[in-house]
Amino acid sequence: MSKHDKQQRSSHPHARGGGPHGFHGIKEKPKNFKGTLKRLIQYLKPFRIRLLLVFLAAIMSTIFTIISPKILGKVTTVIFEGIMAKMQQIPNAGINFEKIGHYIMILIGLYIFSSIFSYIQQYVMAGVAQTTVYQLRKEVDEKLSRLPLKYYDGRTHGEILSRVVNDVDNISNTLQQSLTQLITSFVTIIGVIVMMLTISPLMTLIILLTLPLSFLATAKIASKSQKYFKSQQATLGQLNGHVEEMYTGHQIIQAFGREKQSIATFKEVNEKLYESGWRSQFISGIIMPIMSLINNIGYVLISVVGGILVTKQRIAVGDIQAFIQYARQFSQPITQAANIANIIQSTIASAERVFEVLDEEEEEPDKQDAKVLENPQGNVRFNQVSFRYNPDEPLIENMNLNVESGQTVAIVGPTGAGKTTLMNLLMRFYEINNGSITIDGVDIRDLKHSDLRSLFGMVLQDTWLFNGTIRENIAYGRKGASEFEIVQAAKAAHADYFIRTLPDGYDTILNEEASNISQGQKQLLTIARAILADPTILILDEATSSVDTRTEIAIQEAMNELMKGRTSFVIAHRLSTIRNADLILVMNHGTVIEQGTHQELLDENGFYADLYNSQFSGNVQKVNE
Repeated sequence: MSKHDKQQRSSHPHARGGGPHGFHGIKEKPKNFKGTLKRLIQYLKPFRIRLLLVFLAAIMSTIFTIISPKILGKVTTVIFEGIMAKMQQIPNAGINFEKIGHYIMILIGLYIFSSIFSYIQQYVMAGVAQTTVYQLRKEVDEKLSRLPLKYYDGRTHGEILSRVVNDVDNISNTLQQSLTQLITSFVTIIGVIVMMLTISPLMTLIILLTLPLSFLATAKIASKSQKYFKSQQATLGQLNGHVEEMYTGHQIIQAFGREKQSIATFKEVNEKLYESGWRSQFISGIIMPIMSLINNIGYVLISVVGGILVTKQRIAVGDIQAFIQYARQFSQPITQAANIANIIQSTIASAERVFEVLDEEEEEPDKQDAKVLENPQGNVRFNQVSFRYNPDEPLIENMNLNVESGQTVAIVGPTGAGKTTLMNLLMRFYEINNGSITIDGVDIRDLKHSDLRSLFGMVLQDTWLFNGTIRENIAYGRKGASEFEIVQAAKAAHADYFIRTLPDGYDTILNEEASNISQGQKQLLTIARAILADPTILILDEATSSVDTRTEIAIQEAMNELMKGRTSFVIAHRLSTIRNADLILVMNHGTVIEQGTHQELLDENGFYADLYNSQFSGNVQKVNE
């Protein structure tokens, strides 16, 4: 896609904006906590039996843990009674170590069983969490493949990656860790209340009186921290997008001396992330000291009331120790639940961002009775086609075009004329507003997206190669291509020679951005990929703009051979490369203002003639100089 048509697209509402670096602010939408939580729970429904097993394991593990303070209290009572009996000089009095040993064996057994059930709980929950997140990642990945081009035009790569990676990981961690903690906390609270009631209903009432105050403080703080967690996740996406753009284009940034501006933009987004992160963590962090204060008040009251009850022989000394342990166990799950509440707030914010991707408007679905072109010829017709990115800004209006099979159509025009847009409409990356586009008499809306795009081979000005071997990158053009076909395609694109000069030849691995080969060599590989695809219709967008003149001539010869018998659309800036085209379309402001052969357009002495003569005169002037 040419850069000038990217500029043209920037006018539509989804296009990125907000400065030379292309990052833009994300507007916060009203939070639908209940709706998002309910939707997230739907992913757990298929695992109801496993979750029941987790719940039962949590109950068993917690029960054994809860019983132990009561037994430790009995040990303390045995020791206390033995010491008191000695002090009273009762005959044969002493500490009953046999009884203590019996209690200790019971404790060891309880801890072992508690650990076993805790392991079962974690193991099963890990499977549930990872399977759930696997399904969620799969849905997001499949969704991204169904989204139209305008979605990617309107967002930075970093923002999309943040939703797919960071937000999904956040959900994964919560499901695997926080959910089990929440279950354990709930069971612990119920179990501890029961055990405390068996010791002293009065002291239990004192502890329970602090409970509403704890919940009130937790709920109030959690509601305030929610909007900052949402802002934190959104700003993280902005930061990732900016960093990704800056590091992939660091050479250009340095060449134009924009380092300070890049750093300033990073600083601005980083400070915004710091602000939202600091506020969310600070507000949620207040919970711990508030909970500690409330708990300490409870401990003081328990100690006083417990001492009075011991003097009245209503409870034993060991019961006070056990009750204090229960009070701590009681406050701990409350505190855990409070912390988990904050984590859940962050998780729901992440889930909402993921669901926003899943709810994005997709490409128009394929028709159930979609037609198939058994023997495509490449006849292309535009009939009264109208299109606009922005409803208030017309771009293409009532365009008519008829291209016969095997013809080469060149599209020329100034920046923003709509040349690349025309090709995007042909491949249904965007949907037309009015009119129809047909291939061999079949409306492209009656074809499957995959079948339609399989008719095309593309060589763009902006090359795209992935991290893999040169062989794999060329073979990307056609599934199941043989070694011979790959080499022949490379030879036809005049790429075979330079490939064999590399140390590993066709097994050379291209790194990220394929920066270990030159721009011209990258272009040759994309041309070889298009040749291997053997398409019905070719789209060449300044395909030779990144190679030297000698290589350009050789590639042009290969292209001329490749284009024989195929419908070809050539977007060109250098008009000297399209003089032999069967039809030249001259576009301006989304409209075809002139069309004809090279000579016919020169004879008209119109817009095309002015463009051609300006390039030609410029070349002549350079030669004379």
